[in-house]
Amino acid sequence: MVRAAVLPAVNAPLQVAEIDLPDPGPGQVRVKLAAAGVCHSDLSLSNGTLRQPVPAVLGHEGAGTVTAVGPGVTTVAPGDRVVLNWAPSCGDCHFCGLAEPWLCANAGAAANAPYATLAADGSAIHPGLGTAAFAEETVVAAHAALPLPDGVPLTDAALLGCAVLTGWGAIHHSAAVRPGESVVVLGVGGVGLATLQAARIAGAGTIVAVDVSPAKEELARAAGATEFLIAGEDTAKRVRRLTGGVGADVAVECVGRADTIRTAWSATRRGGRTTVVGIGGQDQQVSFSALELFYFGRTLSGCVYGNSDPARDLPVVAGHVRSGALDLSALVTDRIGLDDIPAAFEAMVAGKGGRSLVVF
Repeated sequence: MVRAAVLPAVNAPLQVAEIDLPDPGPGQVRVKLAAAGVCHSDLSLSNGTLRQPVPAVLGHEGAGTVTAVGPGVTTVAPGDRVVLNWAPSCGDCHFCGLAEPWLCANAGAAANAPYATLAADGSAIHPGLGTAAFAEETVVAAHAALPLPDGVPLTDAALLGCAVLTGWGAIHHSAAVRPGESVVVLGVGGVGLATLQAARIAGAGTIVAVDVSPAKEELARAAGATEFLIAGEDTAKRVRRLTGGVGADVAVECVGRADTIRTAWSATRRGGRTTVVGIGGQDQQVSFSALELFYFGRTLSGCVYGNSDPARDLPVVAGHVRSGALDLSALVTDRIGLDDIPAAFEAMVAGKGGRSLVVF
């Protein structure tokens, strides 16, 4: 049996319970988790903003060691260190055919099928986002377990599974930041901190971090921010003052709220790029006038998983970790246990800290 944090129903408190995991079937692997990051997407799954069949074990940002493989698995073997990929591409759908695996139509299929049972009564449990990383062990499809390159600490490597690839991709793929360009990042949580580091690595000039909490300034500057602003009604104006009066070349929104998306847009220069990473609810409506869309000539784009191909990008990001350019531990403000996840959710809602990391 395996201890796991189970979401019994949408908007219900997580319950740490024992579950029974089956042996890996054809094309599956079993992974003993070393760590799992607590991401805002997990909170969105728990409160119904994102759909997830329940009961479920949440957690999608994880890393660990393969303990067993099912028939037909050749990509990994017992003893291999792996990072979980919560959006593995199928390789066959329309979007995969366009070389856009982050939009794969079948990436979320695993979340819809039960993968384990509750030890107490045998009831079926679903894997949150197909990975179920809030557990001591999990069983996933083999293509959802990416080999971890050497030289990266296994515990901190959990962050590569979501926050880092998302932030890295937002800068290097979606916004395609060029050396010397100015960047503003709204929201200094785990993804925001990864985005700031990615902007620094990309050679951005002025890097402005924006958050509602003054306590985030030290974290933001350590990640690469050259300026820090407390969010307010005049945020866009203050960003323009810091960027020669024109606005940032690139704005990255990491919150998922209508008002911050609108602020990110307004803080972007004419002809600049606004990238939305944050996941908001359907009630978060953003409005633009037809005239401003024409006049400003800005590009507004959504960004799914950093528009990344994890199999391609993971080795690149790992190289920056080995060189010391990317500090994974700087994203983590709290190392916790399974029982502490609800408190980590509350901290995210309150806008406190960076990434909480469940360490097994």
